[in-house]
Amino acid sequence: MRHTTLGRSAVSVTGLSFGAAGIGNLYTPVGPDQAAAAVEAAWDAGIRYFDTAPHYGLGLSEWRLGEALRTRRRSDYTLSTKVGRLLEPVPGAETVPVGDDLANGFAVPATHRRVWDFSADGVRRSIDESLGRLGLDHIDIVYLHDPDSHEEEAFEQAYPALERLRSEGVVGAIGAGMNQTTMLTRFLRDTDVDVVLCAGRFTLLDQSALTELLPEAAARGRSVVVGGVFNSGLLADPRPGATYDYAAAPPALLDRALRMDAVARRYDIPLRAVALHYPLRHPAVAGVLVGTRSAAEVTDAAAQAARTVPEDLWAELRDEGLLAEDGTLS
Repeated sequence: MRHTTLGRSAVSVTGLSFGAAGIGNLYTPVGPDQAAAAVEAAWDAGIRYFDTAPHYGLGLSEWRLGEALRTRRRSDYTLSTKVGRLLEPVPGAETVPVGDDLANGFAVPATHRRVWDFSADGVRRSIDESLGRLGLDHIDIVYLHDPDSHEEEAFEQAYPALERLRSEGVVGAIGAGMNQTTMLTRFLRDTDVDVVLCAGRFTLLDQSALTELLPEAAARGRSVVVGGVFNSGLLADPRPGATYDYAAAPPALLDRALRMDAVARRYDIPLRAVALHYPLRHPAVAGVLVGTRSAAEVTDAAAQAARTVPEDLWAELRDEGLLAEDGTLS
């Protein structure tokens, strides 16, 4: 599996990476054995980049990922987590039954509440707490997590704090992770980030990252990790009732996905393989982050990543008006 160094850092990532929100009980419970087996399957498949966050399962994802990687040599893998949401204990939760966290997407007890905090002190506290949950003494990559409504605090306080932590060696590479391109492009222009994590905006159905974000990254020698390549489900399994960005897919997008699927079927290739490979064709993209929750899902993702997608398929998608022409794609 290919490895790519991020920007000017010494940190590298594999072309396919393990998104650990699922093992933090995203939407439905995942047992500890299933979570451990998923990480083990990723390792066996050659995946060496693992991404998590305090937000995922109120810290459960970090706990589980740290435990699963504890026997691995630290220099053999890359791990990223995120800052911006502190976890504050709910008073009395240790003795009084509490509800669940499903309102925030995770099937875990609501023992903590999330507090937005992009202050310098908040960043340091968040990383200290993540190190404790992960059982590590340093983190390879730290992203500012969804600072959409906290733009100035993120640029004026959180980002400088990450720079200091990078200079101290606590963090290897720094960046921001978001579901939009405008602020990520500003990070590339106005800061010295090594990498940005762009979710859902460079897919077969949404190429908005091609307008500014990816050209800016390429021009400045920075890296992009792409998440959300299936747009939450439609590109993994295009069918009526499939979701697009966590809501029912609009009819026009469903029709486009079905037409893409028909092209892929003519080459006997699943559309999810095409969706996974598409971002990797851009020179600024270091890797693709795929959320998985079981060994079977990891094995399938690795199998799709190992496929060869012929140039004729890409040409047919363009000829049918399903994929924009773009000179930056190889």
